Amino acid sequence: MLISKKNNIQGLKSKFQTLFFGICFFLIGISANAQCAMCRAALAGDSNVKKAEAVNDGIVYLMVIPYLLVGIIGVLIYRMYQSKKKKAV
Repeated sequence: MLISKKNNIQGLKSKFQTLFFGICFFLIGISANAQCAMCRAALAGDSNVKKAEAVNDGIVYLMVIPYLLVGIIGVLIYRMYQSKKKKAV
């Protein structure tokens, strides 16, 4: 019985590690210098520095929101799982 529980815990650790490294793999930022033709044309040159900074800030803002939502949902699911686990014990 003790060996069965130990194997079960090791299986959960293995699944968690696989999931964790999978998520980390997809969150690694890969540098890319790609822009659409219109953005490149609008931001080309030294005279549009402020406009280019504004576009970059907008991109970062739009990128952060989905990650925050996924993180918050993940924390809520984790808390729900932990509360169910405590009630079962």
